[in-house]
Amino acid sequence: MSDRLEPGDQAPDFTLPDDTGASVGLADLRGRKVIVYFYPAAMTPGCTKQACDFSDSLESLRRDGYEVIGISKDKPAKLAKFRERDALTIPLLSDESLVVHRAYGAYGEKKLYGKTMEGVIRSTFVIDEDGVISHALYNVKATGHVAKLRRDLGIAA
Repeated sequence: MSDRLEPGDQAPDFTLPDDTGASVGLADLRGRKVIVYFYPAAMTPGCTKQACDFSDSLESLRRDGYEVIGISKDKPAKLAKFRERDALTIPLLSDESLVVHRAYGAYGEKKLYGKTMEGVIRSTFVIDEDGVISHALYNVKATGHVAKLRRDLGIAA
Protein backbone atom coordinates (compact mmCIF):
# COMPACT_ATOMS: atom_id res chain seq x y z
CA MET A 1 0.00 0.00 0.00
CA SER A 2 1.24 3.48 -0.76
CA ASP A 3 1.27 6.24 1.83
CA ARG A 4 -1.90 8.18 2.29
CA LEU A 5 -2.18 11.59 0.70
CA GLU A 6 -2.80 14.70 2.76
CA PRO A 7 -4.05 18.22 2.11
CA GLY A 8 -1.29 20.21 0.43
CA ASP A 9 0.04 17.23 -1.55
CA GLN A 10 0.10 17.41 -5.33
CA ALA A 11 -2.61 15.09 -6.68
CA PRO A 12 -1.10 12.18 -8.62
CA ASP A 13 -1.91 12.66 -12.30
CA PHE A 14 -3.74 9.92 -14.18
CA THR A 15 -5.41 9.07 -17.46
CA LEU A 16 -7.95 6.24 -17.40
CA PRO A 17 -10.68 4.89 -19.70
CA ASP A 18 -14.25 5.84 -18.93
CA ASP A 19 -17.32 3.67 -19.40
CA THR A 20 -17.31 4.40 -23.15
CA GLY A 21 -13.59 3.60 -23.54
CA ALA A 22 -12.60 7.26 -23.98
CA SER A 23 -9.54 8.46 -22.05
CA VAL A 24 -10.07 10.94 -19.23
CA GLY A 25 -7.11 12.64 -17.60
CA LEU A 26 -6.87 14.67 -14.42
CA ALA A 27 -4.58 17.13 -16.23
CA ASP A 28 -7.45 17.83 -18.66
CA LEU A 29 -9.39 19.29 -15.72
CA ARG A 30 -6.63 21.61 -14.48
CA GLY A 31 -8.10 25.01 -13.75
CA ARG A 32 -11.22 23.43 -12.24
CA LYS A 33 -11.89 21.97 -8.80
CA VAL A 34 -12.31 18.18 -8.95
CA ILE A 35 -13.78 15.65 -6.55
CA VAL A 36 -12.24 12.22 -7.20
CA TYR A 37 -13.76 9.33 -5.33
CA PHE A 38 -12.75 5.67 -5.23
CA TYR A 39 -15.38 2.99 -4.65
CA PRO A 40 -15.07 -0.80 -4.34
CA ALA A 41 -17.46 -2.15 -6.98
CA ALA A 42 -20.12 -0.95 -9.40
CA MET A 43 -23.69 -2.10 -8.84
CA THR A 44 -23.28 -2.97 -5.15
CA PRO A 45 -25.71 -1.30 -2.70
CA GLY A 46 -23.28 1.14 -1.04
CA CYS A 47 -21.53 2.10 -4.26
CA THR A 48 -24.87 2.60 -6.00
CA LYS A 49 -26.06 4.88 -3.19
CA GLN A 50 -22.86 6.93 -3.35
CA ALA A 51 -22.87 7.22 -7.17
CA CYS A 52 -26.55 8.21 -7.20
CA ASP A 53 -25.90 10.82 -4.48
CA PHE A 54 -23.04 12.34 -6.50
CA SER A 55 -25.18 12.28 -9.67
CA ASP A 56 -28.11 13.92 -7.87
CA SER A 57 -25.76 16.61 -6.51
CA LEU A 58 -23.81 17.20 -9.70
CA GLU A 59 -25.69 20.33 -10.77
CA SER A 60 -25.11 22.13 -7.45
CA LEU A 61 -21.49 20.90 -7.29
CA ARG A 62 -20.85 22.24 -10.79
CA ARG A 63 -22.53 25.53 -9.85
CA ASP A 64 -19.81 25.87 -7.21
CA GLY A 65 -17.11 24.95 -9.75
CA TYR A 66 -16.58 21.26 -8.96
CA GLU A 67 -16.33 18.33 -11.36
CA VAL A 68 -16.80 14.78 -10.03
CA ILE A 69 -15.01 11.60 -11.13
CA GLY A 70 -15.70 8.11 -9.77
CA ILE A 71 -12.96 5.47 -10.06
CA SER A 72 -13.23 1.72 -9.52
CA LYS A 73 -11.39 -1.42 -10.60
CA ASP A 74 -14.38 -2.46 -12.73
CA LYS A 75 -14.05 -2.95 -16.48
CA PRO A 76 -15.49 -0.17 -18.69
CA ALA A 77 -18.31 -2.47 -19.87
CA LYS A 78 -19.51 -2.98 -16.28
CA LEU A 79 -19.30 0.76 -15.66
CA ALA A 80 -21.47 1.36 -18.74
CA LYS A 81 -24.11 -1.02 -17.36
CA PHE A 82 -23.90 0.76 -13.98
CA ARG A 83 -24.38 4.16 -15.61
CA GLU A 84 -27.31 2.96 -17.68
CA ARG A 85 -29.03 1.01 -14.89
CA ASP A 86 -28.92 3.91 -12.43
CA ALA A 87 -29.03 6.88 -14.87
CA LEU A 88 -25.69 8.15 -13.51
CA THR A 89 -24.45 11.51 -14.77
CA ILE A 90 -20.89 11.49 -13.37
CA PRO A 91 -17.87 10.16 -15.26
CA LEU A 92 -16.95 6.62 -14.18
CA LEU A 93 -13.34 5.59 -14.80
CA SER A 94 -11.79 2.12 -14.86
CA ASP A 95 -8.53 1.41 -13.00
CA GLU A 96 -8.30 -2.37 -13.46
CA SER A 97 -4.55 -2.37 -12.69
CA LEU A 98 -5.15 -0.47 -9.42
CA VAL A 99 -2.19 1.82 -10.23
CA VAL A 100 -4.20 4.98 -9.57
CA HIS A 101 -5.88 3.48 -6.48
CA ARG A 102 -2.43 2.78 -5.03
CA ALA A 103 -1.09 6.22 -5.96
CA TYR A 104 -3.89 7.77 -3.91
CA GLY A 105 -3.60 5.27 -1.03
CA ALA A 106 -7.09 4.00 -1.88
CA TYR A 107 -6.07 0.34 -2.06
CA GLY A 108 -4.49 -1.65 0.70
CA GLU A 109 -5.11 -3.24 4.05
CA LYS A 110 -8.53 -2.63 5.54
CA LYS A 111 -10.91 -4.18 8.01
CA LEU A 112 -14.15 -5.66 6.76
CA TYR A 113 -16.56 -7.37 9.13
CA GLY A 114 -13.77 -7.67 11.71
CA LYS A 115 -11.30 -9.30 9.31
CA THR A 116 -8.18 -7.67 7.90
CA MET A 117 -7.93 -7.92 4.13
CA GLU A 118 -6.55 -6.17 1.06
CA GLY A 119 -9.01 -4.17 -1.00
CA VAL A 120 -10.33 -0.85 -2.18
CA ILE A 121 -10.54 1.75 0.57
CA ARG A 122 -13.57 3.97 -0.07
CA SER A 123 -11.89 7.38 -0.36
CA THR A 124 -12.61 10.88 -1.62
CA PHE A 125 -10.20 13.63 -2.64
CA VAL A 126 -10.97 17.27 -3.36
CA ILE A 127 -8.40 18.75 -5.72
CA ASP A 128 -8.05 22.48 -6.34
CA GLU A 129 -7.56 24.28 -9.65
CA ASP A 130 -3.77 23.87 -9.41
CA GLY A 131 -3.91 20.11 -8.84
CA VAL A 132 -3.30 20.30 -5.08
CA ILE A 133 -5.32 18.18 -2.67
CA SER A 134 -7.44 20.26 -0.30
CA HIS A 135 -9.29 17.30 1.31
CA ALA A 136 -8.17 13.67 1.60
CA LEU A 137 -10.85 11.47 3.15
CA TYR A 138 -10.29 7.75 3.75
CA ASN A 139 -12.68 5.02 4.91
CA VAL A 140 -15.72 7.17 4.16
CA LYS A 141 -19.23 5.79 4.54
CA ALA A 142 -21.24 5.51 1.33
CA THR A 143 -24.49 6.69 2.89
CA GLY A 144 -24.52 10.37 3.79
CA HIS A 145 -21.00 10.99 2.44
CA VAL A 146 -22.00 13.41 -0.33
CA ALA A 147 -24.18 15.46 2.04
CA LYS A 148 -21.32 15.67 4.56
CA LEU A 149 -18.84 16.60 1.83
CA ARG A 150 -21.17 19.35 0.61
CA ARG A 151 -21.44 20.72 4.16
CA ASP A 152 -17.63 20.59 4.60
CA LEU A 153 -17.16 22.46 1.32
CA GLY A 154 -19.94 24.98 2.06
CA ILE A 155 -22.00 23.94 -0.99
CA ALA A 156 -25.75 24.56 -0.77
CA ALA A 157 -28.30 22.19 -2.25
